[in-house]
This record gives sequence, C-alpha cells and structure tokens, in this order.
Amino acid sequence: MEKMVVLYRQPEDVEAFEEAYARHIPLVEKVPGLVKATVTRFSRSLEGENFYLMAELFFPDKETFKSALRSPEMAAVGQDAHSFAAGLMTILLGSESEG
Repeated sequence: MEKMVVLYRQPEDVEAFEEAYARHIPLVEKVPGLVKATVTRFSRSLEGENFYLMAELFFPDKETFKSALRSPEMAAVGQDAHSFAAGLMTILLGSESEG
C-alpha cells in the first residue's frame, strides 16, 4: 500500500487551524483512488520536533498513487493546505509493508 504522510507542527492558533482543517477534510476525501485517510492528534512530544497532527492518506498501489498525485483534486488539497498551514507541514511519500 502506498501512502502520503503529512506532519503538521504545532500551530500558533490551534482554534483557527482546527477550523481550517475541518474544511480541508472534504477536499481530501475527493482525491481519486484514496482508500482511507487517518488523522492522529498528538498529545505531547517526548523527543524531537513538536508535531501537532499527522494525516495519513492510503492508496492501493503505485500507479493509483501517482495518478492521484497528478490529479486536480490533489492540487486543490495542496493549495488549500498551504492557505492555512504554510511552513507547518512536512510531507512524506512511502510504501507500507508488514515487518
């Protein structure tokens, strides 16, 4: 399974971030080929950067993932994310496997 992981650092205004993120989710759900999306809100950091939230987007295979990355829907997701979280995001692409 292929996935995109977006790590968001602690926003200065959590309430404004959460309001914008709630509007962001419906855009993510429109990305073609998306199998599932999960969100983790972190309660604290024990070491390293102070991340606030992690979003994981799952795709069934590399071709579907590549197509999704080039889609207008994903472009809209990126544009929206930069409107409320520019400078807060670390975006990772990878493959999930057992063991």
